[in-house]
Amino acid sequence: MSPEPVASARPQERPRSAELYERACRVIPGGVSSPVRAFRAVGGTPLFIARGAGAQVFDADGRAYLDFVCSWGPLIAGHAHPQVVAALQEALSRGTTYGAPCAAEVELAERVVAAYPAAEQVRFVSSGTEAVMSAIRVARAFTSRDLIVKFAGCYHGHADHLLIAAGSGLATFGRPSSAGVPEAFIACTRVLPLDDEAAAAELFAREGARIAAVIIEPVPANHGLLPQRRAFLQSLRELTRQHGALLIFDEVISGFRVGRGGAAERLGIAPDLATFGKVIGGGMPVGAFGGARKIMSRLAPDGDTYQAGTLSGNPVAMAAGGATLDLLSRESGWERLEASGAELERLLLPVLAAAPFPVHLVRIGSLFWLSLHGAGAPRTAAPLTAAESAHFAALFHAMLDRGIYLPPSAYEACFLSLAHGSAELARFAEALRGSLASIA
Repeated sequence: MSPEPVASARPQERPRSAELYERACRVIPGGVSSPVRAFRAVGGTPLFIARGAGAQVFDADGRAYLDFVCSWGPLIAGHAHPQVVAALQEALSRGTTYGAPCAAEVELAERVVAAYPAAEQVRFVSSGTEAVMSAIRVARAFTSRDLIVKFAGCYHGHADHLLIAAGSGLATFGRPSSAGVPEAFIACTRVLPLDDEAAAAELFAREGARIAAVIIEPVPANHGLLPQRRAFLQSLRELTRQHGALLIFDEVISGFRVGRGGAAERLGIAPDLATFGKVIGGGMPVGAFGGARKIMSRLAPDGDTYQAGTLSGNPVAMAAGGATLDLLSRESGWERLEASGAELERLLLPVLAAAPFPVHLVRIGSLFWLSLHGAGAPRTAAPLTAAESAHFAALFHAMLDRGIYLPPSAYEACFLSLAHGSAELARFAEALRGSLASIA
């Protein structure tokens, strides 16, 4: 799909978006259906998007932007990829939902199981939050234990028992937890720092016999992008085995993005359970969790652990996910994305070296983050200072002025898609150069 011309865009000249936002605020809390979209961290009126094509989105006023949000990750093929759209249209012609099994559900499950280390069975749900809730439930059933261990800065959806020291959404608003979550709901959750083997070992020495599972993003991407040492993740694998707990990799973001077998394949570490979303839905609402047959067999109807969903395994979503994975396999998608990430890194490093304030590029495959931490890109969840946050807000709007759409939060990662070619990467680098100069 050939790119359309990119128009100049200035946030203050978005009357249609402003009108829609004013209307939305009357009938939707905060005017948005997910908090970070409200632009509260960067100021200004949020963009209301009318359509997407390839690497671009177009706002309600018809202005075009190169999109590095990619719907927060699922659009790995770009917006409205013809093959994905064709699969959607074909599926829609047969109906939107059946409330019954369908062939596309089996086919997508077979692809996930074939690709992901240690996944012998998988069950589909409708969101990443559902996937994590269900994985934790089956882990507790399998181990007959209650405690769950998570890590500060990792976000696993908005289930009550996990909204403690969570990631980007809460970090954006400066809150360590959420109102409306009773203390009793998080009494069985323990929180550890990332990148700290000693802290994990001490917790297991004290409470190991009560721990059902450790859940972690193997590629933490919800408090910035925080690459973890393989040795640290391997230590969690060993600790959980020693103490009879399960290791859960939350690969909702990294699964089928950083490689065909996700971070597990990239790291050579197989978890007991894994959660998925985003890419496997091809832009439709999908989540999934999977693991060894002996664990998954605890799920109803085979076992005593209940989990269900009216739209789970939805035929339209299954078709979009299958078409996306087919496309990635057929077109060497993961190799192309790795090459694009490396090309972007080469373009940005000299730009960032000349920046008037610290900006660090962190990249894992087609995921990247511009860290404005003055002390250098962190490996653990670290808050930005007021000055660093102000620098990001200025940078966000300067880039938006130049037709580049970034996530409206300094704690969110950016995404590349197959639609981002060399021209788009070069344009991003030049826009960043000009934006940094204008802020200086």
